[in-house]
Order: sequence, then structure tokens, then C-alpha cells
Amino acid sequence: MEAHAHHHPIQSGIVFLPGMHSQFDYAGNVNWDIRFLRPLSTDSSVPPAAAASRVMIRNPNLPAHALCSLNPAVLINVDEERSMSLHRLMADEGLVPSPAEESRRKFAIRKLKQIVSSWIKKVAQIHGLPKHQISVTSATVLTYGSYGLGVHSPESDIDALCVAPFFASMAEDFFVCLHGMLRERPEVSDIHCIKGAKVPLMRFKFDGVSIDLPYARLKVLYVPEHVDILNPFFLRSIDGTSWKSLSGVRANKHILQLVPNVENFQSVLRFLKLWAKRRGVYGTLFGYLGGVHLAVLAAFICQRHPDTSLNALIMQFFQTFAFWPWPEPVMVYGGKLTTGTDVTKTRSLMPIQLPSSPHEFCHSNITKSTFYRIRSEFQRGHNMTWDLLNPDFHWDSIAAPFPYSKEYSLFAKIYLSSRNKDDLEHWVGWVKSRLCGLLLMLEEIQVFCDPNPIEYHDAEKNESNVVFYWGLINEVENIIDKLQGIEEEFMNNLSTCYDVSHGKMELSIRLASELPNDAVSDDYTRSLPAYS
Repeated sequence: MEAHAHHHPIQSGIVFLPGMHSQFDYAGNVNWDIRFLRPLSTDSSVPPAAAASRVMIRNPNLPAHALCSLNPAVLINVDEERSMSLHRLMADEGLVPSPAEESRRKFAIRKLKQIVSSWIKKVAQIHGLPKHQISVTSATVLTYGSYGLGVHSPESDIDALCVAPFFASMAEDFFVCLHGMLRERPEVSDIHCIKGAKVPLMRFKFDGVSIDLPYARLKVLYVPEHVDILNPFFLRSIDGTSWKSLSGVRANKHILQLVPNVENFQSVLRFLKLWAKRRGVYGTLFGYLGGVHLAVLAAFICQRHPDTSLNALIMQFFQTFAFWPWPEPVMVYGGKLTTGTDVTKTRSLMPIQLPSSPHEFCHSNITKSTFYRIRSEFQRGHNMTWDLLNPDFHWDSIAAPFPYSKEYSLFAKIYLSSRNKDDLEHWVGWVKSRLCGLLLMLEEIQVFCDPNPIEYHDAEKNESNVVFYWGLINEVENIIDKLQGIEEEFMNNLSTCYDVSHGKMELSIRLASELPNDAVSDDYTRSLPAYS
């Protein structure tokens, strides 16, 4: 007899099909499609793509005959409770800023826009533009990143893009004139120009709010306050640096347009960032996932499962990417999964396409070592979420801090020092921007690491210092001698475009038993960077 779908009135998007009790495998397990809670064939001929959409409900304490008589409302209630408990976890973790914190950020952006408006008028005068053009010219500030997507935490930086007309240069007008105006403002502190980054920017605090401000020029005289950066008119004939600077804003706008339920997407992404940071697989400088990677992956899942509960979306995320056939790219574009891209051109082990263009991919530093760790965490998440009837299920267990000192017996100690705290800050920032190169050097001599992003301090040293402890995944003969050669080669690379006399670096090996107490602690959130 044909099964008929019965829709439950809750907004989880779950549908129950009668007859589900009829499909068991030899072990008494039931296969369900998590989107519809319906049984799936255990036929081994099912294609991998279809198999990837399955979830197994398996509880060793629940016999098969109990599953046969299980009320479908029980599964729906479990799904609802999991979704609600996840919302509670995120609230308890303080991932959502308070109204006062939101007002402070909005005020900072509003004031920054006013400064930029005054700046472009001044620049127009310096360039000798006619009075009628000076009167109409304008520039603006667009937000993107976690703030633009609405998933920022109380400690998050704001990614803001200064967008100005064609006549305002980056070298003089942005990095000199605007920098000078900002430096004179009483609200602005800790301002730095980072000209050597892939996307050059200014970094500063505005009323205590950290802001990263790159720059883009458009071939127009007047830039509207809320310029539609997806309009091809504004993108014509722009320079390469401006194109890179605009990619984050464009990606954000595309993602928010493509996801069917923005609130669900935001909740999924908030949890994934918490999970990735706690599990030590967050941070592009260390070869791991960044905010834009997780945003695209979350959007991909939300787009494929538009009417699904928060709990089911997280389950689908881990299930999908635990079995994803990397390096096949993940592509969210125009509401469809596109094909035909030459994967070799991405040069990435885990290519993730930016939704703003079919030919652009998220910048990635993922190496063999970090790829292994990310895949392991996807698999772990899948193993911990796929059983709806697991009585020991807890979201905080899924996002439990990664126990480095228990997982690894050997560590590579990276000791960075300088004469004072200011020099140390610049030195550590420069080294971190090149750490991917160190990972690749180590992999060339078959040393595979898990680069823990936490910054520690060696209290036994008098000089200002920062220490990283990277878990060694495999043991290599004569590793100490090999590290000496790596240290020398890496320092030579660091000396390019930087005066290394202001900083020192030492590479050494430490046993897990030799780690300081704070590195053995399970309190992984102690020194995590802010959510970005």
C-alpha cells in the first residue's frame, strides 16, 4: 500500500511517512532521510550522493520491536528539543551581542561614514576637481564578514570596506590622508596600516570597537551610501586590488540572497563557528577554515534543505561534508549546484567557491595536515549527531575543546620573542601571516602537524614572547636535526619585506609531559581570538 505524507504543523519541515517500521537492516537499525524521517533502502547499489543524505537512528538500548511501535511524534519532539537546546547553548555562550553592544557598533560605523564623507571632499579639493563635482562627490563604508551576515559575537571585529570614487588613490589618499584624519580623532586608537596583506587595509579601534578597513575604488564620481555592489555598472573597469577588496561584500550579499531562511542560516553559522574554534579547526592563517568558508558551507546546506529544522540542518552539515568527495568543489551559485569547473585551477585540497562568481574560490591555506584534521572533525560531528535517539546527546559535547595534550605525545614548540610588547605584536603578526609556509616546509620532510592556534606565554623567559605548541601527528627520525634546517630556511623567508632583527624564533620538540599547565588545560576558550 502506498505511503502518504502527513505534515506536522511545527516549522521544522519534517514529514513522517507511515510504514517506516518495515525497513530494518540485519542489526535492527533503521535508515531515515533526516529531512523527512522516512525509511531508505539499504540496497548497496544506492549511489554515494544519495547515501550521503541518510542518517541512522541507532540506540543499543532500544530493541528493534520498540522501534516498530515508536510514535513518530517522539522523533519530532526530539528534533524540536535538540533545536531549542542548541539555541539555549548559543545564548549561554554569549554568542549574540546585547542591544547596547549593537548600538555601539552601529554608532561606530555611522561616525566612520561621516569621516569618510569629509575625507573624500578634502581629497577632491586636493586633486583640483571643479566645485560642482566636489559638491556631489561622495564615498561610503560597507560592512561584510560576520557583522555583515549578522552572526558576530560581542568580541567580534567589524569588517568594513571604504568605497570611493576613481580619483582617490590608495597609496596617498587612503593610507596617508584618511589615515591622518583617523589618527587625529579622539575615538580612534591603535591604528596601523597593513599594506603588505593580500588585501591592503587599515586596522584600528573606534570607541573600543576593532575595525578592519580595506579600500576599493569605483569608476564613478558619486558612490551612493548603500551602493549596490552587485550591479555590473559599478564593477566595470576596476583595478585588481579593488576587485579583491569587494569580493567579501559581494559574497555576503549573494549568500543572504540565496539562503531561503536567513534566521536559520545565521543560527547554523553561529554554532559552526563555535564548534570550529573549540575543535581547533578555525583560522585561515593556520591552514584551517575561515569565516567565509563556513558561511558558504552553511549556505550550501540551508539552500539544499530549505524547510528543515535547526537540528536537522546541523546533522545534514556534518553528514554531507564527512562524506564529501574532495577535491570536488562546493559551489553555491544562482541557487544551483554548478558543475564543469576545472578543480585543478583552484589549487586547494578543499575548494569552496565564492557565490559571487563561478570562477572565484575562497582563499585557502589548507595543507595535507590540516585537511586531515578538518575531515576528522566533520566525521566526529557526524558520528555524534546522526542518532536521534541517543540518550547521551549534548551539543556542548560536540563543541567540546580539543584535548591536544591527550591526543599527541610530541609537540613542535614555536617560540617567538622580541625586545618589547609593541615589537612583539608586529613580529608575531608577521610570522602568523607566513605560518602556512612553515607547515608546507614541515610536510616536505614528512612532518605532519596539527597547528594549535592558541597563543601561550613562556613565563620562565624575561623577554616578551609568544609560544605555539603544534601537535605532531606522526613521528619522524632525526626530527630535531631536521627542524634546525627548517628554522633557518623559514627565517630567511621571513626576512623578505621585514626587518627580522626585531624578532627571534626558535623551533624545538617537547613531550606532552613537558607542556606548561596552561597548555594542558582543557579550557580551550581561554585565549581564543574574537569571532570574526
